[in-house]
Amino acid sequence: MTRQIRFNAFDMNCVGHQSPGLWAHPADRSVKYKDLDYWQDLARTLERGIFDGIFIADVIGYYDVFNGNNEGAIRNGAQIPVNDPLQLAAPIALATEHLGIGITASTSFEHPYTFARRIATADHHTKGRVGWNIVTSYLESGAKNIGQGGLQRHDNRYEIAEEYLEVLYKLLEGSWEEGAVVRDTEGRVFADPAKVHEIGHKGKFFEVPGYGLTEPSPQRTPLIYQAGASGAGKAFAARHAECVFVAAPTKALLKSYVIDIRARAAAEGRDPKKLYIYTLITIITDETEEKAEAKLKDYSGYSSYEGSLVFMSGWSGLDFGQYQPGDVIKKVETNAIHSMLENLAGKDKVWTVDELAQFGGIGGLGPVFTGSPEQIADTLQDWVAETDVDGFNIAYAITPGSFEDVVNLIVPELQKRGAYPTGYTPGTLREKLFGAGPWLPQNHPAGQYRDIEAWKRAELAARSAAE
Repeated sequence: MTRQIRFNAFDMNCVGHQSPGLWAHPADRSVKYKDLDYWQDLARTLERGIFDGIFIADVIGYYDVFNGNNEGAIRNGAQIPVNDPLQLAAPIALATEHLGIGITASTSFEHPYTFARRIATADHHTKGRVGWNIVTSYLESGAKNIGQGGLQRHDNRYEIAEEYLEVLYKLLEGSWEEGAVVRDTEGRVFADPAKVHEIGHKGKFFEVPGYGLTEPSPQRTPLIYQAGASGAGKAFAARHAECVFVAAPTKALLKSYVIDIRARAAAEGRDPKKLYIYTLITIITDETEEKAEAKLKDYSGYSSYEGSLVFMSGWSGLDFGQYQPGDVIKKVETNAIHSMLENLAGKDKVWTVDELAQFGGIGGLGPVFTGSPEQIADTLQDWVAETDVDGFNIAYAITPGSFEDVVNLIVPELQKRGAYPTGYTPGTLREKLFGAGPWLPQNHPAGQYRDIEAWKRAELAARSAAE
C-alpha cells in the first residue's frame, strides 16, 4: 500500500516569516497579516488541500543578535512586527470545518494557570481543532522585556517546561471530572462541586493549589506539537509530543533524527508510529520544470541577504555580522537553538557564512524543492521512503501563492498516486490525525492526573515515605 503523506502549512502572524525580503514581491500578501480575511481565505485554501492544519509560529522578543542590535530585523520585517497567534484560532475555525489550528506558546513567558484557561477556551471555540506547539523560547530580548533579566539555560528551560505541563495536565485533565457539569435546570445545579477538584500543585517552579477555571474542552488537553531538536528537546518530545516538527537540510540528518525520536518514544512506552514527524520544506512549483525554475529565480531576486543573517543569528545565538562571508561556521555553545548549530557544524557539510545566508534566504532552515508537480511528488515520496518522516511542514516563499501552488498542483498529483488523503476524518484534531478518541491516551503522562484525588493521595504517601 502506498504510504500517505501529510501536510501542514507553516505561517506566522507577521510578515517575513521564513523568507526575509519576499514580502516586497508584488504577488505576496503577507502584509495583510493584520486582516482576518487574509487568514480565513488562506485557511479555506488549505482545507481544500486537505492539510492537517495551519501551524502558526511565534516569538516573544526580537532578533537583536546580528550586529548586536535589532535594526536589521526591523528594516527587513524579520518577524517584527508580530501579532498574537492565539487570537487567530476562532476566526480560522469559523471559516473552516476540519482544518487543525496549531498555536505556538512559550512555557517561559506565561504562567500555566492563566494559559490553561486561554488554550482551553480556544479548544472550546474550535470544537476541538486546536493544538499547542510547546516552545521554551530562545530570544534573550523576550526574557529581558518581561523582567526576567535573561533566558534560563537551555536545558533548564526544559526542566521548567516539564513542570509547566504537569500543571496543565492537572488543570485540564483532573480538575473537572467527566460529568461534573450537569446543567440541572430543575435542581438549579449547573456543576456538581463534588466532581470539581483543587489540583494541589506545589513544585519547584510553580505553586497552583486551586481549581481549573474551565469546564473540559473537547480534547481536554489540546493536541501537543513540539519542535525541539536538541537532546533535551528530543527527550521532551518523546515523553509528551504527538506531532514533532524538525528542520533538517539533508535526508541524512532527517533520517538520523527520525530514528532517534522514534526510539526515544518507544523507550517511554509509547507507540513510535503514533508520533507524527513533519520536516520543514518550501515548495516552488509550476506546470513545468522550466516555469518552476523561473519562479525560483524571480523569488530569489527579492530575498534579503541581511534578513537571512538576522534570522540565522537569532536562531543560533551567534552573531554572523562579526564574520566575513567566506568564514567557515563552527559549532559554538550558545543559549539559543542548539540543534541548529549541531546540524550546521556536522559532518555532512562545511558551511560558510555566505552559503548560510543564501541557503536561508527562502524557507529558513529547511530545503527548497523546485520543479514540476511530478518532480516534486517524486521528491516527497523519496524523502518519506528514505527517512520514515510522516509529512512536511510547508513554509512559503510568497503567500498565499506558494500554498495555492501546492494545493492546486502538488496535492492532485499525490492523490493520483494514492499518496495523499482525499478527505478528512470526522471529530477533533486528535481524532482526525490518529483515528482514536479525542483525549490523550491513558499511557501518556497526562493520564495519571485524570483521577486527581488518587494522584494527590499517592503523592502524599510518597512524600511521607521519603521523610
